[in-house]
Amino acid sequence: MSVRCTLGVDIGTSSSKGVLVAGDGTLLATATRQHEVDRPRTGWVEMNGRIWWREFVELARELRGGAPGAEIVGVGVSGMGPCVLLCDDDDEPVRPAILYGVDTRAGAQIDRMNRELGTDEIARVGGSQLTSQAAGAKIAWVADEEPRAWARARRLYMPASWLARRLTGAYVLDHQSASQTSPLYDVEAEAWHEPWWQRYAATVEAPPLAWAGDLAGLVTASAAAETGIAEGTPVIVGTIDAWTEAVSVGAHGVGDLMLMYGTTMFLIATGDETLRSPSMWTTAGAFPGTRNLAGGLSTSGALTAWLANLTGSDYPELLAEAAASGPGARGLVTLPYFAGERTPIQDPDARGVIAGLTLEHGRGDLYRSALEATALGVRHNVETMRAAGADLRRIVAVGGGTQGELWLQIVSDATGLVQEVPEITIGASFGAAFLAAGAVASRDGATPPVIADWNPTTRTIRPDPAARAAYDALFDRYLRLYAASAEVVHELAAEQRGRA
Repeated sequence: MSVRCTLGVDIGTSSSKGVLVAGDGTLLATATRQHEVDRPRTGWVEMNGRIWWREFVELARELRGGAPGAEIVGVGVSGMGPCVLLCDDDDEPVRPAILYGVDTRAGAQIDRMNRELGTDEIARVGGSQLTSQAAGAKIAWVADEEPRAWARARRLYMPASWLARRLTGAYVLDHQSASQTSPLYDVEAEAWHEPWWQRYAATVEAPPLAWAGDLAGLVTASAAAETGIAEGTPVIVGTIDAWTEAVSVGAHGVGDLMLMYGTTMFLIATGDETLRSPSMWTTAGAFPGTRNLAGGLSTSGALTAWLANLTGSDYPELLAEAAASGPGARGLVTLPYFAGERTPIQDPDARGVIAGLTLEHGRGDLYRSALEATALGVRHNVETMRAAGADLRRIVAVGGGTQGELWLQIVSDATGLVQEVPEITIGASFGAAFLAAGAVASRDGATPPVIADWNPTTRTIRPDPAARAAYDALFDRYLRLYAASAEVVHELAAEQRGRA
């Protein structure tokens, strides 16, 4: 007997993940493909867009093979972003995809756009100032720096829209992703800002816009032959992974803060009005009429992985030693800016700093300090969001970093916020499957599923009042350390670029 299910696939920074989920939310099968991004120069982070489709095909076939009784009735897609994958008339990439805010190459284009358009007008139209997250500036970088590639560019894709295109033939981008193609999208009008599109991307066809849970189209015969998914299966438009992760845990209510523990760390605050902050990102939401204030750390899991590799240690050892180290890591404070930083300092030339080291410190202290650094980065974002008017009442945690307890506890202690951890923390691939199930139900006139039924909360992490004073003092040092070290660090960053 077959089981009706939806397939969800997410293309992430370090891996692609796929799930098959039954109509009641039961997780039937999972699969993963590891990959690496390319860093050809300091500040550049790229990926071959062809990998996204290849891994989708591999995941779809593995999942179907592992669940022979599964009948896939809908497909959900998701991916990291905002990315810039420019393709020619035949949908062949003209160059590798430029990734989201961890890629900091477009500083000159940001400066030029600010001069030409005015920072106040950019914020009025798009909701945010231009930062390394702005995909529109990266489009302009290709036009300026790679004219041969630009001459061939005709379409713009991000991972989710690229998968939708390959599956259905539809050329479409969701509003949330479009709102991060700053300054080319008008957040209040929920439409491309035509004058600026014509100014900076005139030769590229602007993708038609839809919402993440809308249907992009149906699986074509050719896509069915490659993937094994039945021809005619509905496929949603999809969106950026962080927003799909928020869907996966039901973190779209007023007062919710979705915190994604991954290679990088992402935060999405949901409110009932448009909020603006010069150092955060105001975006359209995953659903019609919604608005978010978002932020992101450039390193989190990437930093802990770096330390594990550097010390040749496994995670259980490091976590045990970090727990024994205690709050403050025996007098250390770390700035986690090993790949520059996004929000709230918006400083691509920031670099990692570890202060207070002595010969008595060990790897457990370093690991503890790295965990605390990301927690203090989260607090910095939370306080900046609150200053912009966000009413933050709880954190809903998702991602691979939620599997243990120590990191979660440190974040709650540093921020003073309760964190709710759902039963399933796979994240965006699960959220994509949920969106697909909702789209299919709506199309068929059935009752859409409810995420609380699919993914109930199973753990609650509460801040320890006894740790508050220690983290208040540490946060003050964290802020002062950045200010005190910035000049030297920026000189070092310039030297690193010169060697690239």
